[in-house]
Amino acid sequence: MSENNKISKAQQKAVHKYVKNNYDRIELTVKPKGKKENIKAHAEKNGETLNSFINRAIAETMERDSQKKE
Repeated sequence: MSENNKISKAQQKAVHKYVKNNYDRIELTVKPKGKKENIKAHAEKNGETLNSFINRAIAETMERDSQKKE
């Protein structure tokens, strides 16, 4: 990485603060080992990142579950 592209400590701190204030984080454990790569490959095959795929899966499941109750 060239000198001009390095991220300063102040920039890193600002980004960390922004993320902390604007996002919730969830640790996800999948079993068996290697399943994460399968999920990631599926997401990429469908033009998504792993994170966007997981968020979509959650949103669609919650929507489907709420329709069952109506």
